[in-house]
Amino acid sequence: MARAATTSDAFNAIAEPQRREILVLLRDGERPVTELARDLGMSQPQASKHLRVLREVGLVQVRGAGKQRLYGLDARGLRPIHEWVGGFERFWNETFDRLDDYVRDLKQARQEEPPDDDDQ
Repeated sequence: MARAATTSDAFNAIAEPQRREILVLLRDGERPVTELARDLGMSQPQASKHLRVLREVGLVQVRGAGKQRLYGLDARGLRPIHEWVGGFERFWNETFDRLDDYVRDLKQARQEEPPDDDDQ
């Protein structure tokens, strides 16, 4: 069954590219909304709207610092995504292992081929 079009979980929240960009910026530490908006080339209300969604799904925390509100990454909220993506890691590892085996077999077959008359 398809997911409902909602931002009620981390998967849907990060489906929006600008929200992913916010998370990337917050990897380096806490930032005020004005700084995030400037760096992303959007208005402060737009950035605030994205931050609200990220906060509601547990990907961002906010704390007061004087007159500012600082937003920071809460990576614990990414755990379901990490676990889901991690399920594909075995697939990719097996795929690359098969590719390595194929390349190794191909090299070995080329080394075992008799030289062409043109090579002599």
